[in-house]
Amino acid sequence: MIKTVQIIVSGRVQGVCYRASTQKIAKAHNIQGWVKNLPDGCVEIRACAEAQQLEHLISWCHAGPIFARVDGVTVTDVDTVDLAPGFIII
Repeated sequence: MIKTVQIIVSGRVQGVCYRASTQKIAKAHNIQGWVKNLPDGCVEIRACAEAQQLEHLISWCHAGPIFARVDGVTVTDVDTVDLAPGFIII
């Protein structure tokens, strides 16, 4: 079943290649969507895929890339919308 989630990651997640690493993981699992930095220092991810594929991404988000320090991950189901193919960095 295809679903879409919004993931908010807090901690030291900007300036540590979090967005580029998220894109790499998402592409490896055929996840569509995007990732962007937020003004408050968090990273927001919008991801659409089969639930099992999303679980890989969500699990990875709790650790992130090597220089990140993840303090929190909030996952919210959102309405599935048509996203452009692929996974982009905004």
